[in-house]
Amino acid sequence: MTEFLLSVHVLVAIVTVGSITVAASMFPRVALRACGGGEREDGGPAGGTGTAVVLHRVCAGYAVAGVVVPVFGVATGAQLGVLTDTWLIVSMVLTTLAAALLGLAVLPGQRRLLALAEGASSAADARPVASRLAMLTGVFNLLWAVVVVLMIVRPGSTTGV
Repeated sequence: MTEFLLSVHVLVAIVTVGSITVAASMFPRVALRACGGGEREDGGPAGGTGTAVVLHRVCAGYAVAGVVVPVFGVATGAQLGVLTDTWLIVSMVLTTLAAALLGLAVLPGQRRLLALAEGASSAADARPVASRLAMLTGVFNLLWAVVVVLMIVRPGSTTGV
């Protein structure tokens, strides 16, 4: 049973968190380009909001599906008897912070930048929003990177390095 729980936990984490990480990282630049703040890599003119909308939908949709990750993580931790281990508690706190950052700052920031792009705002108006969003996304990604390291190293475990 432990192997099943851990497998679901890891697979869903890879699919959901990985997708959110990539889509959220790409979003500010794509949305800024939709506001006229840049050219495509092939030198063509800035495009519409279609790609930015898709990236936002990926982030929002996978955020909902990502709830499965901590559910199966806690179930796995309970099976292994490690729910009170410091590394797991720190991981759960960081996961909660990452989820809060995503739900309270990143997704609303994406919606705001989309509204600017769809309202034909200038790049000058959108650039500060995109910069802040890029920074918040970086913090979100860093939190997940620390959680991944904690999950791999598992300080104090018999399998840890």
